[in-house]
Amino acid sequence: MQHTSISRTRRMLALSIPTALAGLGGLARAQAYPAKPVHMYVGYSAGGAVDAVARTVGQALSRSMGQAFIIENKPGAGSNIAIKAAIDAPGDGYTLLMAANALAANMSLYQPAPFDAERDLAPVALIGRVPVVIAANANAPYGSIKDLIQAAKANPRSIAFASPGNGATPHMAMELFERAVGIELQHVPYRGGAQALTDTIGGQVPLAAMNALEVAPHVKSGKLKVLAVLSVGRSPIFPDTPTIAESGFPGFEASVWYALMAPISTPKAIVTQLHAEVQKALQTKEVQERMTQVGGEVAPGSIEMVASLIHSERVRYEKLVREAGIKPN
Repeated sequence: MQHTSISRTRRMLALSIPTALAGLGGLARAQAYPAKPVHMYVGYSAGGAVDAVARTVGQALSRSMGQAFIIENKPGAGSNIAIKAAIDAPGDGYTLLMAANALAANMSLYQPAPFDAERDLAPVALIGRVPVVIAANANAPYGSIKDLIQAAKANPRSIAFASPGNGATPHMAMELFERAVGIELQHVPYRGGAQALTDTIGGQVPLAAMNALEVAPHVKSGKLKVLAVLSVGRSPIFPDTPTIAESGFPGFEASVWYALMAPISTPKAIVTQLHAEVQKALQTKEVQERMTQVGGEVAPGSIEMVASLIHSERVRYEKLVREAGIKPN
């Protein structure tokens, strides 16, 4: 009788030990994330603002999490190539996306909609914001944004502005600006910001709508002047330039924002871990200084805040694209 009881106990232990070890193995695997390099997709070329932000955040995460965060530039189709690659990637935490405003705008700008950001991607963290600025040729007859508005109201559609392209964030920001202040400008789209700035500096176009980073060196050299920043607060690299709100249009804001996203199937535990690590990174002096260098500021917040931002921006861009009839390049 006793022998039977001992045998039964041994059999139960033999069965339970593998199960327990499997559970411990699963726990170890969960605790080990990341166990290999993480790839972060960027839908823009190297050297731009989104790329700079991604590399800064990636370096901070590499140090804190003990694995390389590899930045992969996948430009094209208004960043849709990178977005769709992230959506199609395995939801294992090893593929992330550094997104900007195009994530919200492209759902209405491109038809049929190439993706549904709210359905296909999981928000991880809001990184920061950089204002769109209205810059003018150094010899343009506008000393302030009020001068520009006055001239545009006197002669609708007589003043042109350059942008990096139809549907690009600066273009959308200017369309919102025109509606907010009640003017009509003439849009001249380019295929990228470099040529748009070259022609503005050369005087072929009097104005350019760009992010602060791309304009800064030309303002420093005296080739361009900034009339206004389209953000709530003043830009750290243009502290003397007033915002649109300060110029008499309170409540207006049109910034470039950056958010870290993951495939929708990414485990919640990994998303939560990444979110926490990003929040720590945003508190470091290095990340804050780098965001200042690209003309913006860090923007820590909850995962829910990222989801809310994408939804509200999606609604705003849907209305703008419909009313203005904007088409992508």
